[in-house]
Amino acid sequence: MIQSDLDLFGPQPQRLAAHTVLLPGFALAEMEPLLDALRPVLRAAPFRHMQTPGGQHMAVALTNCGALGWVSDAKGYRYTPTDPQSGEPWPDLPQVLLGLARRAAEVAGFEGFVPDACLVNHYLPGTRLSLHQDKNERDFSQPIVSISLGLPAVFLLGGLLRSDRTQRVPLSHGDVMVWGGEDRLRFHGVMPVKPGVHPRMGERRINLTLRKAG
Repeated sequence: MIQSDLDLFGPQPQRLAAHTVLLPGFALAEMEPLLDALRPVLRAAPFRHMQTPGGQHMAVALTNCGALGWVSDAKGYRYTPTDPQSGEPWPDLPQVLLGLARRAAEVAGFEGFVPDACLVNHYLPGTRLSLHQDKNERDFSQPIVSISLGLPAVFLLGGLLRSDRTQRVPLSHGDVMVWGGEDRLRFHGVMPVKPGVHPRMGERRINLTLRKAG
């Protein structure tokens, strides 16, 4: 059984698979410090639509913070210590974000999680993320912690094969998902974001995914 402050004072954690947990509203209490910390990150490393190895531009705009950042270009998918566009190191991982990710991982049963990379995805209405695996990291024993901001979305949680049936998981502003262990390489994606205006974030969804990449 998952134990946390949410057990008594808020929405219950939801176990979606053996090692996949949804923590509804887990980030809400720290939302303002989190947004304040995110602004300088986005000024230093603005969102951009990266190119796939096949030459297409990704529909989802993205950037990174932390010691390593995920990039995609003609050379392939990989992590780099510097932003290929500016040549500068990626912005530091904000302490409020680091603390939030570590607490969420612990609640989900993954103690000692210390992420070194945070991928920041920016979705506009109509944008989707196709099914994929997070497999560019070196250590699959560490979980993925995903924080949702802004417009709601439907997360697709699949299996270890692309053809496996997917589970549709509604995500709202402040929700946190954690998956690891035997679920670490599950295929996952996001259905097209529906039009709307979030009172705090406007017409967009931002997703922060933290992982141990190096």
